Amino acid sequence: MLDQQHLENFQNDLRGELILAGDEKYDEARQLYNGMIDKKPALIARCADAADVMRAVSFARENNLLLAVRGGGHNGPGLGSCDDGLVIDLSLMKGVHVDPARRIVRAEPGCTQGEMDHATHAFGLAVPAGIVSSTGIAGLTLGGGHGYLSRKHGLTIDNLIEADVVLADGSFVTANESQHEDLFWALRGGGGNFGIVTSFVYRAHPVKMVYAGPVFYDIKDAKTVMQWYREFLPNAPEELCTFFGIKNVPGAPPFPEAIWGKNVCALVSCYSGALDNAEEALRPIREELPVTPLMDGMQPMPFPIVQGMFDPLLPKGMQWYWKGDFVKELSDEAIDIHIKYGSNLPSALSLMHLYPIDGAVNRVGAEDTAWNCRDAQWSMVIAGIDPDPAKAEDLKTWGRGYWEELHPHNMGGAYVNFMMEEGQDRIKATYGNNYNRLVAVKDKYDPENFFRVNQNIKPSGK
Repeated sequence: MLDQQHLENFQNDLRGELILAGDEKYDEARQLYNGMIDKKPALIARCADAADVMRAVSFARENNLLLAVRGGGHNGPGLGSCDDGLVIDLSLMKGVHVDPARRIVRAEPGCTQGEMDHATHAFGLAVPAGIVSSTGIAGLTLGGGHGYLSRKHGLTIDNLIEADVVLADGSFVTANESQHEDLFWALRGGGGNFGIVTSFVYRAHPVKMVYAGPVFYDIKDAKTVMQWYREFLPNAPEELCTFFGIKNVPGAPPFPEAIWGKNVCALVSCYSGALDNAEEALRPIREELPVTPLMDGMQPMPFPIVQGMFDPLLPKGMQWYWKGDFVKELSDEAIDIHIKYGSNLPSALSLMHLYPIDGAVNRVGAEDTAWNCRDAQWSMVIAGIDPDPAKAEDLKTWGRGYWEELHPHNMGGAYVNFMMEEGQDRIKATYGNNYNRLVAVKDKYDPENFFRVNQNIKPSGK
């Protein structure tokens, strides 16, 4: 039981708002992106600034409360919340400042990718991020961040210049290459283990109009498409990101009615170089693949449009079950497994994507950031998705079976943002040779494991 006077003092100290169980806003405020997960925190502190975050961290420590941190709230395993503890909700912190002359962007942790894109696009700039604009930039960044610009410009963390961080003791520091360098290293891929970032500073790149969109093929042609794709991608210009997917065609425009509800494989591309060169970069997809597409949706468009292309299909509150892996080689045996499960999707929204993480990503050293898997070709996600809670077990069964059969053909770890709660062995495999160094940083900045509602790197004393 929390002391009423302490609660009132805490509430009065916040610029933001404190929401308690039983309040009118509580049920809406506690809802998670993944409708498969239901958590009931005791308190939700919607922080308005770094001072609020510092006060909330201190309150949680003083009252021995379990703490969870929510940025954009786009977390698969629901790690932006907890039962009976305090949720620090950063969704009110949405400031974005763009310095177009220096191509520098400062963004607060409540921003979604789409909100940052909105601010940068006005200046013909973009920060490398993900592929769904409702994704929060905080979790995306701290997990690594890959998307349409990664082959040319690296991961989101490769473009992170600085971070303001509230530590477990409630203090505030700035981490960069010259201040708290060990913390800055760990933040770049180590997740929310070390503190709460209240401001990110990124390097942006000239990106305005792109040539982008999907090409769909019949699922019976998936083996031919995948074999062609694995040879095409390494030699494609780095301005071109083409990811491979297996999915079901939505029954709505702009998709041709003749293919609504059809299982397909897809090549989804975004060419971010000069538009004059786009047709030639994409020509192999249109002319060299020895199968006939069901639909070619590639065309010029503003970059934020391609970033938000999947948003209408993926509203908050769906049932989600995610599994991920890093992939170095796409063998014929692995392709057969993809086709086996991709031909039997458990729902119309379920999918598998292979995102390229070669090019510029591979040119960063394995020990230069906490993200150590710098020799992978793809980051894979298997996602069982449906609006109906009655489908939850079917989604899990399909996702687990798919992953378990495929995993021996992949690398040991995965992108942490594509993992459910999968245990310490999986986390250690993901960080590889960097894991012990991450433990040392955890020992220094959070020896009591105060920040533990995450893909947790345990301090050595725990």
